[in-house]
Amino acid sequence: MKPWFLYLIECADGSIYTGITIDVAARYAAHCRGVGARYTRSRPPARLLGFEAHPDRASAARAEYRIKQLPAAAKRDYAHRLAEAERAAAEV
Repeated sequence: MKPWFLYLIECADGSIYTGITIDVAARYAAHCRGVGARYTRSRPPARLLGFEAHPDRASAARAEYRIKQLPAAAKRDYAHRLAEAERAAAEV
């Protein structure tokens, strides 16, 4: 069973888009081409802030809902923690 991923994208206007997928790289590329989500069609992605794995779609969807409820500053803090965790994992 493939894991699902929660991902956060910073858009050109400074807003943060949150989504789920099974392939982060392909989904981010789709957003950059303007065929990802309606939100990112009008607010082009500036950069991928981070992502995290979940065991299944339901778990990823619950995490997505929880993150979408956060204020922008809390989303940025969460993205910062994700990026730190990715860097730490890469050093191992």
